[in-house]
Amino acid sequence: MKIIGIDYGKKRIGIAISDEDTNFAFPKKVLENNSDVINEIKNIIETEGVSKIVLGESKDFDMKDNPIMKDIKIFKEKLEKDFEVIFHPEILSSHQASKMMGKEFTKAPGGRREKNEMLDASAAAIILQSYLDSIN
Repeated sequence: MKIIGIDYGKKRIGIAISDEDTNFAFPKKVLENNSDVINEIKNIIETEGVSKIVLGESKDFDMKDNPIMKDIKIFKEKLEKDFEVIFHPEILSSHQASKMMGKEFTKAPGGRREKNEMLDASAAAIILQSYLDSIN
């Protein structure tokens, strides 16, 4: 059975998925954090044959909850109605993902800066891989 990894954000949610043997994590996609996101995640879980969810736990360096943890806990409660959800630390996962991808931001038309579209999915893969390494 596969395991799904989630990097929760107020605007976007990164999704990663493991291989069948739960040895490796792969970035899957980035979802907009909107009213339909739970249904989109449920669809991915059912399509991919996922057995559990690993959700990034956002803590600071003193291991205190970051402000976004309030939203993450609500999100976790919604998912736990149908699935097993495990918290796993996500300290610096987005930073690490940006380093692995070569750069965090790309220049967009008009001079504004945009995140690389798969950055959040890569951060989810880092969280999931850390979890997989801890159980294998």
